[in-house]
Amino acid sequence: MSCKTLSKAELLAAVSLAAGTAAIGFLAYKTFFSKDKCCKARVNLDIQKDNPKVVHAFDIEDLGEKAVYCRCWRSKKFPLCDGSHTKHNEETGDNVGPLIVKRKEA
Repeated sequence: MSCKTLSKAELLAAVSLAAGTAAIGFLAYKTFFSKDKCCKARVNLDIQKDNPKVVHAFDIEDLGEKAVYCRCWRSKKFPLCDGSHTKHNEETGDNVGPLIVKRKEA
């Protein structure tokens, strides 16, 4: 077997193949084996980010006949729903809707 030098085109093809194989291997590893929490998508993007946990409590007597609460975290009136889940669902393919609390009819 003789030793020959690679042409620029052959060298470029070999480097491209190696880089492509490395990229596919890296993406496969990140997708199937990585448990890195920093890369998980956040649900709450901008509501009370200075608090360690967002919590709202309401007295049942103060609700009136019906209250509609946001579950998509996109409402500008959070914790109340403003219908932002409709746009969120269209953009993401999600199916989230509001939490509706109403008084039981007597």
